[in-house]
Amino acid sequence: MRLIRSFDPEASLRLRWIPGKLGGSLFDLPPRFEIYLLYSWLFRRYPVLVTTETTSSILMLSRKFKSLLVRIRHGAGDAATRIDDRRVRLFDLNLVGGEKDRKRLLEAGLGTEENLVVAGYAKFELVKPPAPLFPDDRPIALYNPHVRRDLSSWFTMGRRLVHEMEQIEGWNFVVAPHVKLRGGPRIRSSAPNVLIDRGSVRSIDMSYTQAASVYVGDASSQVYEFLRTPRPCIFINAHGVDWRGREDYAHFALGQVIERPEELGPALARSAEMQPHFEPLQRAAMAGSIEQSDRPASQRQADAILDFIAKRSTKH
Repeated sequence: MRLIRSFDPEASLRLRWIPGKLGGSLFDLPPRFEIYLLYSWLFRRYPVLVTTETTSSILMLSRKFKSLLVRIRHGAGDAATRIDDRRVRLFDLNLVGGEKDRKRLLEAGLGTEENLVVAGYAKFELVKPPAPLFPDDRPIALYNPHVRRDLSSWFTMGRRLVHEMEQIEGWNFVVAPHVKLRGGPRIRSSAPNVLIDRGSVRSIDMSYTQAASVYVGDASSQVYEFLRTPRPCIFINAHGVDWRGREDYAHFALGQVIERPEELGPALARSAEMQPHFEPLQRAAMAGSIEQSDRPASQRQADAILDFIAKRSTKH
């Protein structure tokens, strides 16, 4: 049994352990589908459910499920999968970080003016000064490959990229693939200037995006967390995509684009010199991706949910 405590200190739930399905790690969780089957009776008790992922839409398949389902998008990236997921339209309310996502979801027919609401990015409320990652003060480049094979540089270039990093003088490197990335090459490094993290809290709490001077990636939405403060970016076009003019590769316009691992060193060397050209583009992209406000995004999200519930109650 596992104890789950709510914000009400007097309220708690005991959930059944799923043998063989949970390893105790933050990223080693039981399959969501099994959770929904096992606890569908529990989810139906609540008039409103709020989630940050789309798999929860499976609850809608049950005729017994009458709750309102609210989705808070947990990223702000450009990858096409974000607007191709037809499950998004099953949610009663979708909260997004900025106008870019609202517009794209509207155009894709995955929501309406009423149930697509811009509410900012609550994760930014957790930003804190980064802890030291290396014993020296050399600049840090963060390599953050995407989880999907058709978008990621990890599966085809990861080993060569890390080898290249080991040879580049004057830089430290954090290699932090998406925490859900499975399979692909098992890459290790004993070089003192390379830190490889295949899944820790620091991979998701913005420790690395805060500490890095340069972002190196392909399609991860973490680039927009990094660009909270505009800094140089280097994007790896590992699949030779004709990316110009494509919305799902819009972030490629925010930095240098390379196609071979041996281009990484020269790109880093000129990154500071080229940043004045990219910074206005980065600021404009951030404004569209994540709407800033004097009010914390968590409050905006809570208010949007309460407003939506009130409107639904009035209508019904």
